[in-house]
Amino acid sequence: MLNGKHILLGVTGSIAAYKAANIVRLLVTQGAEVKIVMTPLAKQFITPLTLATLAKNPIYVDFFNPENGEWNSHVSLGMWADAYLIAPATANTIGKMANGIADNLLLTSYLSAKCPVFVAPAMDLDMFAHPAVQKNIETLKSYGVHFIDAEDGELASGLVGKGRLAAPEKIVENLDVFFNGQMSLTGKKVMVTAGPTYEKIDAVRFIGNYSSGKMGYAIAEECASRGAEVVLVSGPTSLNVHNCNIKLVRVNSAREMYEACNSEFPQCNAAVLSAAVADFTPQNVSDTKIKRKDNNLEITLKPTDDIAATLGKQKGDRVLVGFALEKENELENAIGKLERKNFDFIVLNSMNDKGAGFNHDTNKITIINRSKEVKNFDLKPKVMVAKDIVDEIEKLLKPLL
Repeated sequence: MLNGKHILLGVTGSIAAYKAANIVRLLVTQGAEVKIVMTPLAKQFITPLTLATLAKNPIYVDFFNPENGEWNSHVSLGMWADAYLIAPATANTIGKMANGIADNLLLTSYLSAKCPVFVAPAMDLDMFAHPAVQKNIETLKSYGVHFIDAEDGELASGLVGKGRLAAPEKIVENLDVFFNGQMSLTGKKVMVTAGPTYEKIDAVRFIGNYSSGKMGYAIAEECASRGAEVVLVSGPTSLNVHNCNIKLVRVNSAREMYEACNSEFPQCNAAVLSAAVADFTPQNVSDTKIKRKDNNLEITLKPTDDIAATLGKQKGDRVLVGFALEKENELENAIGKLERKNFDFIVLNSMNDKGAGFNHDTNKITIINRSKEVKNFDLKPKVMVAKDIVDEIEKLLKPLL
């Protein structure tokens, strides 16, 4: 129940705005106090009178009342709210939120809000799938905004696909779960590794790879959004985390990641090894910069510590997930790694898939479990791929719940 909670509802100019009436009714039924801010265009789809009657509060649209000069303070609205729910949220509003544009009261309230923000998108399928919209959604997620995913179904255009506003019951359930802690991974601790490792050659040079860490960070955020306590062991990246349930442990080398994982894993229920850990490291490292010479420079490499194999030997009833990046004999190599490392399932990336793998915002994966069942997934944003992976983890953790 949401008894006593202050919910600020933002309604934008979408055909789905009529569903805001049902959202308000459900919130009030659960005991929440609701105030509503609408964009000017939203008034063309549902009247302020309808929403004001249901909410038992006046509706906010403009910055001030032109008849008496009374000011509607976006700062006060943000301070009053325990949560700011924007439903439906159009592509236009999502884009403006992601880029700090504040040309109406709804947007200025968002930029002033100190409370958790929830966004429920609604738009046509081509708009929802457009890379610009997906990038804006990913940007807002990186700021800590919670998204209530759009659903598949018949759209106002007559097309059928993803972009439909989530059902009002589901939207309100998300708020209920957030405030009451009934999330699917509550009470579980998950370790995630992400990014590359840098293996020092000398004081200024290293051996590394092109991993951006985006996949691992997305998995960590998804686990945290489901209530898990997350330890993210990250190699060098430009990324950061925005969920208070994530403990970020930064490392540089494969040895440092090995030590961090061995320290954290015994306290965890599951681990996802998505980092691109170097297989070899220089045997000798110079404390100074190696100067250029006319003859060749030879570097002797030695194997790094095998994190996956080590954790696989001590995993017990913990869930252990690995990754494989392959170019040839992909399934065979992935299955071999699954068995050698004692993974519960492995996520296969193909270097032959365009738009997948290192440094992309999208990924295309295949999941293979211990029974050698194969699930193929379409190319999609990494934040969506993370949901697919965590769904599989949940299935394995459920017997332990």
